[in-house]
Amino acid sequence: MATANAKKTVKGEKKVTRRFADALAIARETGLLRGSRTKLVRGRMPDALVAKAKARSGVQSDTELIEVALANLAVADEYAGWLLAQRGKVSKDLDLEF
Repeated sequence: MATANAKKTVKGEKKVTRRFADALAIARETGLLRGSRTKLVRGRMPDALVAKAKARSGVQSDTELIEVALANLAVADEYAGWLLAQRGKVSKDLDLEF
């Protein structure tokens, strides 16, 4: 049985937890990930915070971590509606592990 934290692969992305993969999918569908990547965002963070966030999200790089975190914040209010709209839809790319 899959859990809410199960890892999944989103088209063109490495394995991230379903929650964060869904946030990235919503961000992509709403156009938030379009365009060139010209904005530089950086900051100094405690090692423990970064390590825990990477472990929990399933991402490897700092850039991926920032993208997942920003997407999660940007689409948080849209998640429930988007999730309900997915009912009855199964992606052709879904690996059912058979």
